[in-house]
Amino acid sequence: MQGRKNVSSGSPFEPTIGFSRAVRVGDRVLVSGTGPIWPDGSCSDDPGAQARRCFEIIDAALAEAGADLSAVVRTRMYVTDPSAVEAVSAEHGRVFANVRPAATMVIVAGLVDSRWKVEIEAEALIVDG
Repeated sequence: MQGRKNVSSGSPFEPTIGFSRAVRVGDRVLVSGTGPIWPDGSCSDDPGAQARRCFEIIDAALAEAGADLSAVVRTRMYVTDPSAVEAVSAEHGRVFANVRPAATMVIVAGLVDSRWKVEIEAEALIVDG
């Protein structure tokens, strides 16, 4: 197996659940489900702002793993309210307009934190050259 690098974002859930924000093995980076929490623990009520925050955290995790948003090949978005789909979709489109990864969005009954309207996962493939 090629070397493994675990990336932490400092989430309080990481040690209790036992996961990493991202894991890189070889040329593949997997980013865990990412919720929209700001460093002070706050969370916007706006689904678009929540999606933006998720992508900021994902971008930072990718950078620490040696990748960036242009390397993303797959996203999964979990949304708790159908009325949030348009705002979350718009943020995804803003971030990935030129990348166009494979993407899935599903409506779910709830997420770990009841304030969250969206949680996002990403997978990246690092191609040298």
